[in-house]
Amino acid sequence: MLFRWSSVLASAGLLWPSASALLRFSCSQLVVERLDPLVNPGVVGSPHLHQVIGGNAFNASMDPKTLNIPEAATCTTCTFAEDFSNYWTAVMFFRARNGTYKRVQQKGNVYFEESNGGMTVYYIPSYNNTKVTAFKPGFRMITGDPTIRTREEAKRYRQLTYTCLQDPMTRTGETLDMPTKPCPAGIMANLRFPTCWDGVNLDSPDHASHVSYPESGTFEEGGPCPASHPIPQLFYEIVWDTTPFNDKSLWPEDGSQPFVWSYGDATGFGNHGDYMFGWKGNALQIAMDTNCNGFRCPELGYQEIKKGNQCTKKRVVDEDIDGCKYAVMS
Repeated sequence: MLFRWSSVLASAGLLWPSASALLRFSCSQLVVERLDPLVNPGVVGSPHLHQVIGGNAFNASMDPKTLNIPEAATCTTCTFAEDFSNYWTAVMFFRARNGTYKRVQQKGNVYFEESNGGMTVYYIPSYNNTKVTAFKPGFRMITGDPTIRTREEAKRYRQLTYTCLQDPMTRTGETLDMPTKPCPAGIMANLRFPTCWDGVNLDSPDHASHVSYPESGTFEEGGPCPASHPIPQLFYEIVWDTTPFNDKSLWPEDGSQPFVWSYGDATGFGNHGDYMFGWKGNALQIAMDTNCNGFRCPELGYQEIKKGNQCTKKRVVDEDIDGCKYAVMS
């Protein structure tokens, strides 16, 4: 399976000859919840709905001064058993021409089909054999901006994209905005996080200025960091099963694409994601140093997807999250 997936990545243009290793693994759904401990810490009922994966220590506050995530968590939805981090994004809705909204479900990615929704997570150490520093306890960051609604603004985050899946293996044709035609195998949201760290701060007031993308080029091209602190590229793939909504007679009468994020964005330009590091001990650094490759790593503990599927949290905010007859934005 690992050899086959490496071949798929290479043929899709996602592996360069100098790429030595990557972690690619499944994390099932933990909860779909209106909490955001990074942007709205302590608030029960954040401005918009999120889908969350990772360790079950996830809660409304997650104060790094008092919370040791790997110690507090008792299970994780991820297949690497030492990863209790939390990863989250907004939720996608289908907007029908009759004014109703329906939540779009997620589905397992290629080779992870048995996953209960969730995401595929990548950690990529380097494309030019540069040693990277794994994230530290208390590290957190976001990428993207939910207020963006124009292409020019979205170009600041050129590695936040969408793929209109012609089949599950499609890895070409990425766009900054939502696909405008029905996608035969769903829509995949791709979120590539910054790969340069200031080497000092575990967070920043905007949760973004302590990290950056390369000074020039991209991470995949070996673009240099402004300082000497390259970090792994964190990359999410989320497969949204839009296929139940491919009948265009249900789409808005003006012909516009019908999918909207839970913060009210129908352009897709506001694509964004959040991350809180929670790997146990130095497991991630070991994986980065030993060039682990794929969904198994001899140096890391592993659990089957079906076990990850059993790790869930009850929602704190009691509300209907699956559909409504009014705008999804609060």
